[in-house]
Amino acid sequence: MKTICYLSLILLMISACKPETRELGPIVTTQNGIIEGYVVPEKGLHIFKGIPFAQPPVGELRWKAPQPPEKWEGVRNCKEFSAIAMQGEPAPFWMWTSEFIAPAGKMDEDCLYLNVWTPAKSTTDKLPVMVFIHGGGFNSGSGSVPVYNGENMAQKGVVFVTINYRVNIFGFFAHPELTAQSPHGASGNQGLLDQVAALQWVQQNIAAFGGDPEKVTIAGQSAGAFSVSFLKASPLCRGLFHRVIAESGGAVMPGTRIAGSLGLHEAEQLGLALQQQCGLTSLAELQAMDAKELQQHNFAPNPIVDGYFLKKSVHEVYQAGEQIDVPLISGWNKDEGLGAPARSAADFIQAARENYGELADEFLSAFPANTNEEAAKSQNDLNALATFGIQTYQWMLLQNRHGHSPVYVYHFTHDVPFGEGQQDFGAFHSGELAYAYDNLEQSNVRPWTDTDRKIAETMSGYWVNFAKNGDPNGEGLPVWNPCKSENDEVMNFNLEVKAKAFPNLNQLRFLKKISELN
Repeated sequence: MKTICYLSLILLMISACKPETRELGPIVTTQNGIIEGYVVPEKGLHIFKGIPFAQPPVGELRWKAPQPPEKWEGVRNCKEFSAIAMQGEPAPFWMWTSEFIAPAGKMDEDCLYLNVWTPAKSTTDKLPVMVFIHGGGFNSGSGSVPVYNGENMAQKGVVFVTINYRVNIFGFFAHPELTAQSPHGASGNQGLLDQVAALQWVQQNIAAFGGDPEKVTIAGQSAGAFSVSFLKASPLCRGLFHRVIAESGGAVMPGTRIAGSLGLHEAEQLGLALQQQCGLTSLAELQAMDAKELQQHNFAPNPIVDGYFLKKSVHEVYQAGEQIDVPLISGWNKDEGLGAPARSAADFIQAARENYGELADEFLSAFPANTNEEAAKSQNDLNALATFGIQTYQWMLLQNRHGHSPVYVYHFTHDVPFGEGQQDFGAFHSGELAYAYDNLEQSNVRPWTDTDRKIAETMSGYWVNFAKNGDPNGEGLPVWNPCKSENDEVMNFNLEVKAKAFPNLNQLRFLKKISELN
């Protein structure tokens, strides 16, 4: 009798330890309460929008580290995107048509929400998770930008998540009083701490959406790519993700402000200067200011070495081999186009003499300007490489020197189609997004071709395989080998997707040399 009782008890204990399997529907229970999303039956998806992952950062919580969301009673409607973070009113400009722009009309400091697209049938499916972090120069952007839509990626077998985080003055403002109030003696990286809070939410809740918290990929583009390089260097992020995708960005080069070279004290002085500019005498007065009035003041948002989120610059973290060592995809586009406009050959050469002095001849060997056309191409190359290409190059070198996980490098060189009345910007900054996340359909103004659709299918296939296995390779795709040195090939996305020699090497070597001299 005792044996039977003991056996029953053991079986009961084993049963209690097993995760409960529930069929996934539009109602999901998170740690903070029950939410209701909606179903897209023809695609086999469940979608949840506007899920809070932190308390609204308003009033006394303005500029504070994100606080855990409060619990709620009843069922919370999560069928629409939340307000976007405070920023300039979104509107298309330059090469960025509406699919690249956050929806206008809903903007608020109360912005810390995320969105989930899941194809899971039950809560124990354990599908890989992709968390996408938007770009926007740390000044703008949102997880609701159409080109980040998660439906097609979810249909390929991943749980897809997009997030909001605080930007501009609301996301990167340091002040001595904020530092004194912080239990960690830090301020200035609120936007990055928002990203950490979102990843913590994923760890705590994504299993309820059929996701695997032990198979999380963080992906980002532009400021989002800089963000993932910061997250990879932060001691707060260990265990929160397991692969990284960085599109057109990274903070691994030494010395640049956006790469976290600014220290806490200097950032605090900038905060005090803004307070003085506003004619105020305390943090409390700044926290009481109207949000729209506050953001009218000029403020350059830069992640900083605050001693908490980041102990030292990303470059120094890598040099010490202290980065979160996980597989990486990193790359850049041929025509990033965010630098100086094209110059004549004479003007380009004069600028080279002024900027590089004794190294001008070496610069002009790497970036020749014998004709106006050649000068224009060199200026275009310099624009693409000086901020974005060099980050990929340096990141690959540092990871291979001080890490163990593989690095997969790409170069996106396909000219994105442009519609009537639009200018040809080539393979422009952000242009790869519609391909990487299989979202060509989000634009109705670009004349996509079968070639575009094939590139999108291939590129998004690599991204999904990487999320699943930490390796982009899979059946039917060209072989993409890890890049262990500048002598290895990178994957080129163009009319034909294929591996090629590492591009722009002489130019990248020169830019690396200049950064080391400075």
